[in-house]
Amino acid sequence: MKFITETAVRNADVVSDVNKQLLQSNPVLEAFGNAKTLRNNNSSRFGKYFQIIFSWAGVPLGGQVDNYLLEKNRVVDPSKGERNFHIFYQLLRGLSESDRKALHVHADPSEYTFLKKSELVDVKDINTRGVVGV
Repeated sequence: MKFITETAVRNADVVSDVNKQLLQSNPVLEAFGNAKTLRNNNSSRFGKYFQIIFSWAGVPLGGQVDNYLLEKNRVVDPSKGERNFHIFYQLLRGLSESDRKALHVHADPSEYTFLKKSELVDVKDINTRGVVGV
């Protein structure tokens, strides 16, 4: 993205908008693909591929992100001392009480079999209210 931003000076506003949109998608992708591991509290457990679409004049028009989860087994069987993907905890804790009632979910992640397996609900430096309302 930095290369594109620096080389497409004539259309800086368009490039800047595309750049912002792609970069702003990152926190959402990380919530779905990052998890606490034994080595790192916010470890990326997925790969992503950005495809940028250009006009015939070479101006970036938009983009698409393909996301590939690498550790699908983490959803059903996280290792002890590790945690499931951040999104599950962020959704449960970030929803309002009325939204939780409407969706029939509990605020406490330890109420769910897949989330309590690792015996680790809270992680230092990870915002549990992160992406709700984005």
